[in-house]
Amino acid sequence: MDPVQEAVSKITVPLIQRRKLEGEKITCLTAYDFLTAKLVDAAGVDVILVGDSLGTVVLGYDSTLPVTLDEILHHLRAVRRGTRKALLVGDLPFGSYHVSEEQGVEAALRCVKEGGAEAVKLEGGQKRAPLIRRLVESEIPVMAHLGLTPQSIHIFGGHRVQGKTLDDASEILADAEAVEEAGAFAVVLEGVPRDLAASVTRRLRIPTIGIGAGPECDGQILVVQDLLGLTPEPRPKFVRAYANLAATARQAIENYRADVLCGRFPSDAESYHWPAEVRQQFDKADAPLPLRVKF
Repeated sequence: MDPVQEAVSKITVPLIQRRKLEGEKITCLTAYDFLTAKLVDAAGVDVILVGDSLGTVVLGYDSTLPVTLDEILHHLRAVRRGTRKALLVGDLPFGSYHVSEEQGVEAALRCVKEGGAEAVKLEGGQKRAPLIRRLVESEIPVMAHLGLTPQSIHIFGGHRVQGKTLDDASEILADAEAVEEAGAFAVVLEGVPRDLAASVTRRLRIPTIGIGAGPECDGQILVVQDLLGLTPEPRPKFVRAYANLAATARQAIENYRADVLCGRFPSDAESYHWPAEVRQQFDKADAPLPLRVKF
């Protein structure tokens, strides 16, 4: 691709912000490995998030809380190698920015320098505003995350819809305004009533990215394994599975096993062969030696 054309087609933070002004929806998906990133990027998705959801989806943890910064960096590097056009965002995992602003800046810098991220995402509203401001001053774009923030499940008592009361809704509105004022370029709204998400979207100048927040958000994000039907049911209410790859994959694996057990795989066509002259030389060299009889 021509370098000028490639530069024009690359999704950037200013382009994402302009989408809201132009009324064009923003598409976002997670990815945690090279091949998935290539597929998502080639499909034209605007934003790829290496989320701490990799803890439950890829690493088998019970929640996102055990995910470490090193694990995020490991997956960021893989996704970076498969991403050309999409904006790549790295999640700051639990514990990587909770001790101090300095700790958060250091973690974000590592995501950019070592992982190849072009922005970072962190959870929290007004209490994270000072950190967001510091990161933006350090030339690191920030995507905020409000509503059902998975790193707060012990406070929430589980994965529960947030903003269901007027007081809680007012708090989320205040959080949204605070992260915008601090310099966040976008905000994820997760697990909040549709009416609240619509109100936040109308009030903010920056884009809102919904996940379980209704269609009025400026964009949407899903975990790619949920979209592909790879995760077990029951899935969250907001997930629409666009395929059933779990069933397809299981059938393929069962077919492979059956073919191996009965000798159908691999076939002769799926095997490598010697040239005829090499085969003849081997047969000659491998011929049994005549027996020597001792008297």
